[in-house]
Amino acid sequence: MQTTRILPVTEPLQQPLAGHMAKLLPPGMPAPQLFLSVARNAGLFGFLVDSGLIGPTGLLDRRVLPRDLRETVILRTCVATNNDYEFNLHVQTISARMGLSPAQIADLRAAQPSDNLWPASLLAAILLVDAVVRRAVDDDTYALARTHFNEEILIEITQLAGLYVGVAMLVALIRLQLDNYQL
Repeated sequence: MQTTRILPVTEPLQQPLAGHMAKLLPPGMPAPQLFLSVARNAGLFGFLVDSGLIGPTGLLDRRVLPRDLRETVILRTCVATNNDYEFNLHVQTISARMGLSPAQIADLRAAQPSDNLWPASLLAAILLVDAVVRRAVDDDTYALARTHFNEEILIEITQLAGLYVGVAMLVALIRLQLDNYQL
């Protein structure tokens, strides 16, 4: 097991950090290691929370995307970037509440998702995420995605995936250990 490079701030948290965490987490839930490590840059962490860029359901939740689409995009981005930390965090805390079944969650790790587990729109989103993370969206992938999503939603999906690529970069830098929530 590798050693964490940027240690999380220790709890109990002092203000204003405690207030920022309270905006993100249900009462009594311990803060994820990622939040606590990013909080080493208290000004940035506070900005992310105060600006609404990060909220209780993750990054960039403007309530534009349906919950299952949003969570599918996040988890598939985690798979495409080998970000087991964030995948694990979402699965333990929010994925089921966002409408994904255990079979769908497991299937997101497959190289080729199962046609019988997903509506056509979510399959198109999965293929789009794979392509945008590789930065190689071919015309067929775009056309398929476009049959299900308008341009505004395609941009939102791409920005959401991009933010979670950034999370994967932070996780690689910090080398976080997996959180273990018993919810």
